[in-house]
Amino acid sequence: MTEESTRDGGERDSSSDQRSDGVVRRDRFSGGPARSFLSSLAADERIFVADLEVDRAHTVMLAEQDIVDDDVAGEILTALDAIEVDGHGSLPDGEDVHEAIETAVIERIGADGGKMHTARSRNDEVAACIRYRLREDVLEAVETTLALRESLVAVAEEQTETVMPGYTHLQPAQPTTVAHWALAYEGAVRRDTERLLAAYGRINQSPLGGAAFAGTTFDIDRERTAELLGFDGVVENSMDAASSRDFLLETTQALSTHATTLSGLAEDVIIFANRGFVDLADDYSSTSSIMPQKKNPDTLELVRAVAGDAAGGVQGLTTTLKGLPRAYNRDLQRATTHAWETVDAVTEASEVAAGAVATADWNEDVLEAEAGEGFSTATGVADLLAANGLPFRTAHELVAIAAEGGANYDALEAAAQDVLGESLEAAVDPAAVEDALDPVQSVASRNSQGGPAPEAVETQLESARDALAIDADALEEVSVPLESAREALRSEVNGYV
Repeated sequence: MTEESTRDGGERDSSSDQRSDGVVRRDRFSGGPARSFLSSLAADERIFVADLEVDRAHTVMLAEQDIVDDDVAGEILTALDAIEVDGHGSLPDGEDVHEAIETAVIERIGADGGKMHTARSRNDEVAACIRYRLREDVLEAVETTLALRESLVAVAEEQTETVMPGYTHLQPAQPTTVAHWALAYEGAVRRDTERLLAAYGRINQSPLGGAAFAGTTFDIDRERTAELLGFDGVVENSMDAASSRDFLLETTQALSTHATTLSGLAEDVIIFANRGFVDLADDYSSTSSIMPQKKNPDTLELVRAVAGDAAGGVQGLTTTLKGLPRAYNRDLQRATTHAWETVDAVTEASEVAAGAVATADWNEDVLEAEAGEGFSTATGVADLLAANGLPFRTAHELVAIAAEGGANYDALEAAAQDVLGESLEAAVDPAAVEDALDPVQSVASRNSQGGPAPEAVETQLESARDALAIDADALEEVSVPLESAREALRSEVNGYV
């Protein structure tokens, strides 16, 4: 994935030494210990198919613009088909996949194969290939976020009335429900989906035709190659087209944000498993090599760790890009790896998290028994007292004293005598206090928008279902044109071969 200036594919020697020297190095640049350091050919296997598609689209456009004769275009396109069949492993040596494919074309059809590279540079070519492949990876990542959201919605639907302890600072805080917890993560993953779809829109712009950075003298049609490759449009400025990688950084950042969400989800489930709240399926667990009784949440521990990898990807990519002048610099060869590694790791982690959530069993009896631990209903009692006329800060003080004295009705009564100088019954109905002390009733009373009460959760579920359907439609809306473009490009190619 390296730089080369625009040229028109003049006469070249197609002898066997070209296989080792390639079409770019020439004798002057063909040797020395830095050759392997410069080469990205092995890593470029990921964009092998993308490069072939970019080559096809560019060649079709050159023929349509009468820049290359139709018969030459046909020979080039036929050679590209043969190279695809042979695969990446059959390519000749080269600095990158782009040079290697061009070398292979020239080896097959002679010097006219070099006309494939007319009116472009490896700079705009590699940028196009990266965008072409990355958009597919991002759509796959989006698909896994939708699967995770489906899993979380399913849990919420099944566990709407399952009370559980809620925590702040990992200390018992207030009772809530499994559904409320699941929908908290659904909302976060929903935003992750939105960020990835937004990034996709900026990925899906064609840089092809920007050439080295200063455009070309040939009468090319950039909109046509964008259309053939399924891009929504072009990156207009040729320098911006060839050199910018902000789309990589934005995507990696969005993936890192999603990985952070996944890490929090994994951490919660790991803790819940430790406390007996949830049982993970065996498919998402492992055992010890020495302790046969162990069932460890290993998959979720790895999901949790991916957040660190993704953050490292963002840092590495940012550091690579931060000081680069326009237009092209060889540093960019090292930039793309951060994005590939991040999208692979986060997509896999997202898929695993979705499966783990979908197959987990929630221990409802244990959850309900633990829901009131640590006087978790204290805030509800304080709210009740405030609703009956006490200043909230006075109610807070009264309940705090009761928490130290037993966290039950008797403790509240004693605290009322201490703080109010009268019986608790003088301030509030004892039956209402008993309800407020009960975790199930406490949850039921928290029916404010977004709260854990079953009716409030049902409203959230409707919103989650609607958003899931909208985002699934959005995914299909951007996926279908890519397949249509592939079919259309194949049809155009078939007209020449």
